[in-house]
Amino acid sequence: MTDTPREELVLDAVNSLVDSLLVDFDVVDLLTELTERSAHLLDVAAAGFLLADPFDRLHLLAATTKQARDLEIFQLQMDQGPCVDCYMTGAPVSVAHLDADAEARWPQFVPEAVAGGFASVHAVPMRAAGIVLGALGLFGTSPGGLDHADLLVAQTLAHIACVTILQGQAPTPSTVLPQLRAALAGRTVVEQAKGLLREVLDVSVEEAFTVLRGYSHANGQHLTDLARQLMNDRYSRPVLIAEITQFADPSVH
Repeated sequence: MTDTPREELVLDAVNSLVDSLLVDFDVVDLLTELTERSAHLLDVAAAGFLLADPFDRLHLLAATTKQARDLEIFQLQMDQGPCVDCYMTGAPVSVAHLDADAEARWPQFVPEAVAGGFASVHAVPMRAAGIVLGALGLFGTSPGGLDHADLLVAQTLAHIACVTILQGQAPTPSTVLPQLRAALAGRTVVEQAKGLLREVLDVSVEEAFTVLRGYSHANGQHLTDLARQLMNDRYSRPVLIAEITQFADPSVH
């Protein structure tokens, strides 16, 4: 963390994020920024958002690091961990130390988290109109709990995530479900585009996402629109890939 008081950092983050909501924005891109802000403001190593589909199945929507992404996916595969519990109960979860007690609670998850370098885990619910939409997971590399102020910050960011997904519509079951489907569909096409760029550029998935996101920002495009064009428009794809390759490495001509 910097020497700037956290209250100022939180207000700056909320102001910036709400500012983004008042203009044309991309859901996946803004939720990615939200995870980055969450990790920074709460002084944890990584963060990730899990979003539920209409059938109560959680899906990864955004994560700050490969380790967080892998651990979030592992939670889903094993159906255990802080985000799973948080989604099921609708209540925050905070484990300050991944010790034997935590392992008894999550026997598959804890060894995987420790192996990934994490020592503490937390989650807060994303909730609208009495519906739990998902969870914000927070992962620390050192032991430590979340105090009341931390939980308030995390819950505020989770609320902003809900507003981002709902995009200003009144949160009722009839309006929530289509927005959930749209957000998950956007994430799916972004994942596909990341995989394509990973192969083309011969880089890691994380580097491919950084390039894709950077190119979309530089060209004033929505991240999901760019990913959809890359995956669905086979006529413009070669030119687009050439431009993205140039963007990733300006020395390539």
